[in-house]
Amino acid sequence: YINLFLAETDKVTWDSKDPVLNTMFNDRQKGEAYALRAYLMSYMLQAHAGKVGNVLYGFPLVLQPETPASDFNQPRATFDACIKQIYSDLDKAEQLLPLDYADISNTSQIPAKYAGIKVETYNRVFGKFFNERMTGRISKAIRAKVALMGASPAYSTGNSTTWADAATYAAQVLALNGWLANLDPNGVTWYDNKAEIDALASGANPREILWRTNVGSNSDLEAANYPPTLSGQGRINPTQNLVNSFPMSNGFPITNTTSSGYNPNAPYTGRDPRLTKFIVFNGNTVGSTNKVINTTLDVAANDDALNRKEVSTRTGYYMKKLLRNDVSRTPTVNNQKHYRPHIRYTEIFLIYAEAANEAWGPTATNGNAYSAYDIIKAIRARAGVGTTNGDAYLESIKGDKDAMRTLIRNERRLELAFEGFRFWDLRRWNAVLNEPVKGMSISQGVYQEINVEARSFQEHMRFGPIPYSEILKYNSLQQNTGW
Repeated sequence: YINLFLAETDKVTWDSKDPVLNTMFNDRQKGEAYALRAYLMSYMLQAHAGKVGNVLYGFPLVLQPETPASDFNQPRATFDACIKQIYSDLDKAEQLLPLDYADISNTSQIPAKYAGIKVETYNRVFGKFFNERMTGRISKAIRAKVALMGASPAYSTGNSTTWADAATYAAQVLALNGWLANLDPNGVTWYDNKAEIDALASGANPREILWRTNVGSNSDLEAANYPPTLSGQGRINPTQNLVNSFPMSNGFPITNTTSSGYNPNAPYTGRDPRLTKFIVFNGNTVGSTNKVINTTLDVAANDDALNRKEVSTRTGYYMKKLLRNDVSRTPTVNNQKHYRPHIRYTEIFLIYAEAANEAWGPTATNGNAYSAYDIIKAIRARAGVGTTNGDAYLESIKGDKDAMRTLIRNERRLELAFEGFRFWDLRRWNAVLNEPVKGMSISQGVYQEINVEARSFQEHMRFGPIPYSEILKYNSLQQNTGW
C-alpha cells in the first residue's frame, strides 16, 4: 500500500484552491510514507536477513505497486542493498518532513520552500495536531537503529555500514536534544511516572520519549503480569540470569568478590536500585497496596511461591517493570493510563555508547560532545549506581575497550529489559544462544539457583528463516542456510 501511495500521491489534488497548500499536504504525506516504508523494511531485515553460502541477503526489494499481472517470483536483494534502500527512504523523508510537528507563531519560522503562506496555513499541515506521526527527528532515530544493526558482528561483513556511522547518526539525534543536559532523571521509570503520564496532552512526549503510541486507560499489563495473589497471571518470569546482571549499588558486578560486597545469603541487599524497580523478588513489593511478595516454598497456602500453581513463577521472580503500580486488580479493578514507546532517548544514548566505543574507544569523542564512557557514567548515575564511590568500577575499566563493551552491553540489557531488545541483541552480537535459563528456589532461608529450562539453538538460528510457505511458492527465493 505504501508503494501504491507513493506512485499515486503526486497525481492527487490535496487542496484545489491553494497550490502551495496542495504541495505541503503532498510533501508531508509522501515523507511519512517514505519513513514508514524504511521503518517496516528495517523490521523485515532484522527478522529475515541471513546467509546463503557466504552471501548475506535481505528481502526482495519491491518499490513499485504490484498488480495481479506482476511477477511475484523475485530474488532476495543483498543485505547491503536493503540497508542502502532504507537509508535512501529516510533521506527522502527528512527532506520532506519537519523535524517536529509544532504550531508556529510568526512567518519567519516558515521554511523558504513554503514562503508566502500564512502561519495558520502552515499549522494546518505541520502543526502540533499531527504529533506522533513520522517526523524528521523520528527518521534520524530510525537511521541510528538501523546502522547499529548493520555495524554489528552478525551483519558487518555484509554491508558498508560502520560503527562510526552508527555513532554519528545517534550523535545527530542526541545533539538535537541537548545531549546529557536532557537525559531525563525520571527516565528509568518512564512507565510508572504517574503525574507525568496522567498529565500527557494529546501527542505530547515525556522528556524520555522520542516517539510513542497513544495513551490508553486499562489494566491489561497488570492483569497479565501481577503475581497471583494480586489477581494476576504472572506471565513474564524474569530469569536468575537477568537478576545476576544487576550490579551492586557501588557499581561492581556481583562476580567481583573482592570489591562488590555481594552476599549470596542476602542476594538482593545492596544491589543496583533498578533491580527493585524492575523485578519482583522475594520480599519486594508491588501493586497499589505495596504488597510484599513471598516466593519461598515455606508457606503451603502461597500462590506466589515457585511453581505452586500454573500461574505461579517458574523462576522465583515476577516482572515489575512496565507495570503501573497504582493499578488494583482486587477486590475491584481500577484502570490507569499506559502508553508504549517506539523509541526512547535512553536507547539512542546506548546506541551511541556502543558504537562510539567500538569506533573510537571508551573515552574518545571524535568531535562529539561526549564519549561512550561519559554516556554510561551518566546512565548509571541516574540509576543510582556508583554514586557513593565515584563509580570506581567504571573508572577502573575506562581504558579497556573490551571491558567497556561488556559493561555497555550489560547496561543495555538492564535499561531496555522487557522492551523487546534482548533477543535481537544476542543475535546481532553473535553472542552465546544456549545459556541455560536459571531461577531461584528459596526454602528455610537457603537460596539455591536452579535450572529452569535448557535452550537448544543451532548456529544457523542466529538468522531467522524465510517463511516456508513463501519458499514453496517462489523458486527464486532462497532460504537462509540451515533452515
